[in-house]
Amino acid sequence: MALVKLHTEFFRNLSPADAISFSPSFNLLYGENGSGKTSVLEAIGYLGLGRSFRVNRHQAVVQHGQQRFTVFGGLDHGLDSEGNEISGDTLAHRLGISRDVSQKETTLRVDGESVRSLSSLATHLPVSVIDPGVFDIVASGPGKRRQFLDWAVFHVEPSFASSWQQCQRVTSQRNQTLRNGRLDESMLRIWDAQYVALSERISDARKQAFDQFKSAFDSLVHEVDVSWTKGLKLEFYPGWDTSQSLLDVLVRHREQEARMGHTLYGPNRADIRIKFQGRPVAETFSRGQQKTLVILMKIAQSMVLNDHGKQVSFLVDDINAELDESHKSMLARKLQELRCQVFITAIERPDPESLWQGKQIPDYRMFHVEHGKLKEE
Repeated sequence: MALVKLHTEFFRNLSPADAISFSPSFNLLYGENGSGKTSVLEAIGYLGLGRSFRVNRHQAVVQHGQQRFTVFGGLDHGLDSEGNEISGDTLAHRLGISRDVSQKETTLRVDGESVRSLSSLATHLPVSVIDPGVFDIVASGPGKRRQFLDWAVFHVEPSFASSWQQCQRVTSQRNQTLRNGRLDESMLRIWDAQYVALSERISDARKQAFDQFKSAFDSLVHEVDVSWTKGLKLEFYPGWDTSQSLLDVLVRHREQEARMGHTLYGPNRADIRIKFQGRPVAETFSRGQQKTLVILMKIAQSMVLNDHGKQVSFLVDDINAELDESHKSMLARKLQELRCQVFITAIERPDPESLWQGKQIPDYRMFHVEHGKLKEE
């Protein structure tokens, strides 16, 4: 499904005009810095992620002098098994998120009904972001790579969100027991049993999603003319040495965890280890190589969801600043092949002929953004 309607109230500098209609294929947005291009992507991101991909605080997106923001979105009926759009006179789903920052209350709605969890909202709109911060997937620590993997797991394994939430609660209780000063072994055994069961469930789901991602990634890199693919290795690390059971690892490292006061082994330490010729790519790859790698990883991730019948909406922010002509063309071509919905922002008016470099240009809509208002050209 693709986002074909968007309406916001008191969100950043966006004008609360009538709902904007988008193409289920490509949407090209351009305008000066501060015009509101990225704010449009950020609003879309709220419907698919439940949060901003730019800042950590909800307060930052509320218009000055207001206490609440609201984002509404309408989804089409998606694609059939052959990749053709399913026609329909009405929207397939209506999504909404509203945040009262003074009361710290969030309201979520799906098809007019209130829902309690962000996962109930986000499951309908898989959103993948390519912006300056996305390259931290390679250059930063394991947390970013866990987020990258878990996004795919969430969209292909319906039970994952619930298992992860349960594991977080059990981990919190286990950490509290570890910090009590005097180890309560009987209580730890209770938490260990629950933690191990949930950890194995989570790790199995992650491993299955990683294997699908790795298969897609391997097939993709064969199409790309880069010199480093033969020495590249991606491995899933579940968060502990699997030559031993997780329970044995926890018992053996009881004193270490007690000294640290928190859980050191398990899914909260999982990682996708990415190495080139045995060394981390963050140490060996240039900035340009890292960009290419992350783009390929993002495309492979969308290939996995595509195989599961899910259409991904890509938010590509400030494409000219982050990608050269060859990377832009590769990304546009592959996302067109996968029938993804794409939103691309730029300062200068995008040239479709240049973007697709002589290939067939897909259906698209062009928007000029100025002072928070979108005008279709």
